[in-house]
Amino acid sequence: MKTVVFDLDGTLADTSGDLLAAANVCFRAMGHGDVLTVAQDAGVAVRGGRMMLTAGLKRLGDFDEALVDKYYPMLLAAYEEAIAEHTVLYPGAMEAVRALKARGYGVGICTNKPEGLARQLLTELGVLEEFGALVGSDTLPVRKPNPEPLMETVRLLGGDPKQTLLVGDSDTDRNTSAAAGVPSVLVTFGPSGEDMAALDPEALLQDYAALPAVVEALIGAPLPVH
Repeated sequence: MKTVVFDLDGTLADTSGDLLAAANVCFRAMGHGDVLTVAQDAGVAVRGGRMMLTAGLKRLGDFDEALVDKYYPMLLAAYEEAIAEHTVLYPGAMEAVRALKARGYGVGICTNKPEGLARQLLTELGVLEEFGALVGSDTLPVRKPNPEPLMETVRLLGGDPKQTLLVGDSDTDRNTSAAAGVPSVLVTFGPSGEDMAALDPEALLQDYAALPAVVEALIGAPLPVH
């Protein structure tokens, strides 16, 4: 089976509002106000909880790795409590997923979000069952850009690692696909979209409606299912 693997944050869904809100819970607990904003920090949000805490503490002139370690569990708990207040799927994302499945591709998710939180979010968005596999940051001992989580996603789908591609929105995704030796498609509508061309992916995606054709051009059409 030929497979298409998606990143989650910034690729399938705009999760920045809820991620930043969880980080701001931590900053308020430290005695500060809301330090991070969607307008300024959406690109930081999709790089994970520790990166948000680091960025906020540096902005405050109070960076300490021990503070990041201390407040990271609070951030995860706050995020779990309000994981889909502001999060929305990008326009056309699920239509593209369903179109790929209808053509015979296996479709999964490989994310650096903890697996439990990824499952919770996809469940609350009502789309978990659309994906044949999900690998998170803690599913394996390693995470992206190590290629093994991507390869594990393909294996769970029953696919061929040589006939897959990764759809993402960051240098992490670009480096993961390069390490795995598979094509990468980077979306330009995520928080860091203007930076994607410089990463020289095999394709840039401006609209999910174009994805099935891009996938077929890069890895070919699936064999007919009999």
